[in-house]
Formats: sequence, C-alpha cells, structure tokens
Amino acid sequence: MPPKKKTAYVCTECGYDSPKWMGKCPSCGAWNTMAEEVIKAENDRSLDLPSLNKKTSRPMRLSEITSGDEERVMTQIPELDRVLGGGVVRGSLVLISGEPGIGKSTLLLQTCQNLCKDHAVMYVTGEESLSQIKMRASRLGIDRENLYVLSETNLDDILVHADKLSPEYIFIDSIQTMYDPQNSSAPGSISQVRECTMKLMQYAKGSGVSIVLVGHINKDGNIAGPKILEHMVDTVLSFEGEKHNSYRMLRASKNRFGSTNEIGLFEMTADGLIDVPNPSAALLSGRPINTSGSCVVATIEGTRPILSEIQGLVTKSVYGSARRTSAGLDYNRAVLLLAILEKRAGFMLGAYDAYINVVGGLSLDEPAVDLGVMLAIASSYLDRPIRHDLAVFGEVGLAGEMRAVSNASQRINELARLGFRYCILPKASAENLKAPEGIKLIPVSDIKDAIRACFDKDE
Repeated sequence: MPPKKKTAYVCTECGYDSPKWMGKCPSCGAWNTMAEEVIKAENDRSLDLPSLNKKTSRPMRLSEITSGDEERVMTQIPELDRVLGGGVVRGSLVLISGEPGIGKSTLLLQTCQNLCKDHAVMYVTGEESLSQIKMRASRLGIDRENLYVLSETNLDDILVHADKLSPEYIFIDSIQTMYDPQNSSAPGSISQVRECTMKLMQYAKGSGVSIVLVGHINKDGNIAGPKILEHMVDTVLSFEGEKHNSYRMLRASKNRFGSTNEIGLFEMTADGLIDVPNPSAALLSGRPINTSGSCVVATIEGTRPILSEIQGLVTKSVYGSARRTSAGLDYNRAVLLLAILEKRAGFMLGAYDAYINVVGGLSLDEPAVDLGVMLAIASSYLDRPIRHDLAVFGEVGLAGEMRAVSNASQRINELARLGFRYCILPKASAENLKAPEGIKLIPVSDIKDAIRACFDKDE
C-alpha cells in the first residue's frame, strides 16, 4: 500500500505554511487564503533536469569572476525596452501580469515578431488553440519563419521541444495553465505554479534562454499564486489600463537589470499595441479650457517627466457626513491634503463632498503632486478656472509649507516643451534654477501663496 501523501496549507498572499487549515493567515492577516498542497518527500528529485546539468558548478573567488555588461537584445518596441531597462537580458526570467483582455498576448506576439528577425522564438500557449493564435497573428500582420508556436500544458514536453528546437526566447502564456506531471496537484494550484516556475528558472539560468511568463491576477489586482513566484523571477511587469480607455501602461515593480520606476505607455488599436512616445501630450489631449477644478501637474516616473491632469470636484454634501473619493491617488493622502486646505487655507470643506480624479488612468504616488491636487480642489471650491497655460508641482507639509522636490529642471523643460508659460513651484526648488525661454517661474513658500498666485490675473 503506497504511503499517504502529506499535505500542508499555504497562504497564497505571503507563502506562510501551516499543517492545518486556518481562516486567517497568522503571518499577513489575510482571510480565506490558505490553500492545500502536497509536500514532496525529501528523496524526491523531480526538480532535477538532466538538460540543466551541462556544467558542473563550483565555488569561485570574487576576483575570478569576470564582470561586464549583461547581454541585452532590443525588442524594437521602445516603450517595452524602456521598462525592461534597455532590452531583454540573456537568460533572464520575466513575468508579465494584467487583467484579462488588457493586451498581454498581443504584446507578446508583437515582441515575438521583432525578435524573430534574428532569433529563434518559441511561443507556448496553454489557453488557446493554434488556429486562434494564427488568427491573432494574421490580424497583427505577423508571419515569421523563426516563430514556433506550441499548444501544450505539460511542462516536461515543453522543455523537450525546447531542447530540440534550441530557441533563444520562450514565451509561456500562461504560467497558471502549465503543470508538472510529477506533481499530483491540479494545474493552477500553488504547488504547480511554484514548481513550474522553478523548473523554468533553472532552465533559463542553465541554458541561457530568455523566458517570458504571463501571470493572471486575482480580484485584488495582485499576481495569482504565492509571493515566492515574484521572488524567483528577475523582472515583474504589470500591464495596467481601463477597458474603456485605449491607453495601456506597462510598469515594472521589480527589475534586477534596471530601474523599477519606469513606465511605458501604449495605445490599443485595431492593428495591435502602438508606442506613445509623447505621454504628456497624449494624457493632456481633450483637456477642458476655462473650466474650474482642473490643474496640470508635472510628475516624474522613473527618469521620464510626465504632465498629468488632476481634476477636483467639490459639491455641497446632501447627507450629514461629507464624502471623499479619489481615483489614481492614495485615499489617505487625499484626505490629508483636504485637511490641510481646511486648516491652513481656510477652506471650509467639512460640509462638502470632494472627488479627485487623475485623468488617463495614471496612478500617482509622488509627493510632488500635492500642490496640483490642492489647487484643483481650491479651483472647484471657488468655481474659478486655472489658467490653461499654467502648471504646478510641489510637496505640501502639514503646516501648509511648500517643500522642495527633485528633478525640478526636468519638469520645467517638459512644461516649456509643451508650451506652458507659467509654473508654480516651491521656493526651495527655484533656487539656482534657470528657466527656459518662454516660461515664467512663480516660487511660493506656502499653500496660501500658491492659491493667491494661481488666481492672480496679473500673473
């Protein structure tokens, strides 16, 4: 009689394991996240792949290791290369996540098209048939000899085909559909996702093949599966956007080969995803003129300055307690800024509902957008529009003082490039700052000065 398999319960949010099921995870405090998985025996060597043992590893002195720039290959998609840090690194493992229908498969096929010019690529799908992939490729105009498409979910068979074809790039769509036949758990379970990713990581590091994985997200917007999945890969990219909006944003939350603050902007069209090389102009298109509650703020995403429109709406509260709503901005930060306006600038917002929206689907978490949020609310409260050619940036403290922010010159240059004539900024950031021709800087020391300068007709 075969021995009974041992099981454990693992939290899908933090990876905490327990011998028995619990409703609440003791580690992260999440509810109903404990999932059962099979524990492998100590003598189980199912993760050993003969194809990976091509070289015998040995300890090396640090001085013996040759240092040099990692080998990168450009995907010929500028926005994707920017987020990756300059291209795909040889032997790296990249994870792309996003909501269903956001455009992950489209982005992967377009990347395959560019890489197939000089490299062999294998595209593995576990969710679609070969005819469905062919239909999408025909719609996108993709027809390459070096692109091999495989419809398979058995990971061992996939690696066997990879050994025969010897591709330089492998795309897996998606990791939740793959399964290891030596694991009795169902495809998509925690143990299957973890072990399949581990095998792919070993294959990538051992053979030098770059592997790109597609990962589903749960209802909270996080990558489905244990957190260890994000720790194993080299780069984690999230594809964001709203279905009714044609713009899509690619953001890096982890990157061992580049910055984690870069974003790439795409537009979804009938011919696929196209790059948006000028995000500021795209995000400001359709901006209303002579309308209260709208303010342009200069923010920094990675190394790129981006101009974004922040809208504020203040209305008389119908019920006893005022309502606060924010989209694209941290709720607690929005409430804090409203409290500063009421205490330091004399705006009696306690009896008014306040709504804040970042146009274009951006999520802004930089403190430099504080001034833009407060001026948009002040504009709606006073029902006075802000000049169409005026933009702002600056952090606001609890005392209402203006605090300096970094990269002030880059923000000013971006404002001047798009034709803005006035900029309100903290006085500390304006020191030793030379304004480009055609733009006037208005340094302020506190929120009262900023509001006064914003609505001064003589400025």
